[in-house]
Amino acid sequence: MSLRKQLQGTGVAIITPFKSSMEVDFEALEKLIDFIIGNGIEYIVSLGTTGETPTLDTEERSDIINFTYEKVNNRVPVVVGIGGNNTREVMENLQSYPLEKAVAVLSASPYYNKPSQEGIFQH
Repeated sequence: MSLRKQLQGTGVAIITPFKSSMEVDFEALEKLIDFIIGNGIEYIVSLGTTGETPTLDTEERSDIINFTYEKVNNRVPVVVGIGGNNTREVMENLQSYPLEKAVAVLSASPYYNKPSQEGIFQH
């Protein structure tokens, strides 16, 4: 199936819930995933710009990706957000994060430093 067909319809960029101890709340994340899928969305975006990625470390991001794959369990496609201002770090993350089950990667343009169109292309 083409990527265009896999990503038709409504996709939801999910938040990353936290416990009061500041740890990722995986129980709440599972409930959120089930709720969203149960209400008819066509795909999920994990670690998008609503996923609190600036507050997560590398291990937490990787854990969230794997947890999302496990809980989605092929019910809908998963898109993984990997973006940031540091191009080198984005490239390293593309190599190191578990992306084999993702249908696509969402990479937001660098924010804050507002690159030109050529700068976005180079990024």
